[in-house]
Amino acid sequence: MRKLLVLSALIFVAEVSFGQSFYAVRKDRAMILVVGTGTSTYFGELANPGDYIDAKPNINAGLQYYFTPRISARAELTWFTLQGDDSKADDNSRVQRNLSFKSNNVELGFTGAFNLFPNGNRYYRRPYFNAYGFGGIGLLYFNPTTEYQGTKYALQPLNTEGADYSRIGVVIPFGLGVRFKAGPNFNVALEGGYRKIFTDYLDDVSTIHLGPAAFSDPIAAALSDRRPEIGKPAAPAGTQRGNSGQDDGYMLLNVKIEYYLPWDLGGQNSGRTYSKKT
Repeated sequence: MRKLLVLSALIFVAEVSFGQSFYAVRKDRAMILVVGTGTSTYFGELANPGDYIDAKPNINAGLQYYFTPRISARAELTWFTLQGDDSKADDNSRVQRNLSFKSNNVELGFTGAFNLFPNGNRYYRRPYFNAYGFGGIGLLYFNPTTEYQGTKYALQPLNTEGADYSRIGVVIPFGLGVRFKAGPNFNVALEGGYRKIFTDYLDDVSTIHLGPAAFSDPIAAALSDRRPEIGKPAAPAGTQRGNSGQDDGYMLLNVKIEYYLPWDLGGQNSGRTYSKKT
């Protein structure tokens, strides 16, 4: 009799556990936690052909929400590094210019995405493969720095071209991605996106040399024109230092993990994204 009671209790616990697990997976989930990592590639006056291979790291995290089976919105925070160096250029005039920079950056992006294929009537019935395009708007904090005589200097406060630019700017992110279903609650996504930015000072290089006489700070003068460091004469005032006709930019390539959170902005089982049909 005791064995029968124990067996009955075990069966009851197993049934309850299965029922709770089954109920949990049947909940409609529209909110998704997104985390990822990848590379960042800089485009500007100090970029070199090999930079596509020598890309720098990025990490990101955000939340994504589905409004319809095809349309979602995402808020995402990304940290990434950009770098450029004239000494690695294959153009001799750039090697003689001898400028370099490195910047640790933070981007807060808000994007909308459109799926090629619609999700199912419940989130776990989504396709095993999907493709999507995205676009939106964001804010970028950047801080170009360089090393001089063993010390790192932030370039923006030095006004190396006499331009008092802001280190916070607007970005327009857009790109494409593919998504693979890795389980009831997980996706793996591969995503590439370009960022259009409205500044040419991501690298602190844009217009002309001001000449040594324009600076009262010897550090600012030295970092404005680094030709003398490699035995070249200082550039006369008014000679070209950068290309102001084209803004800088950058590209992010990422591998992302997407996890469907067990709650929804509209409340438990709100059905905002998927119908209630089973």
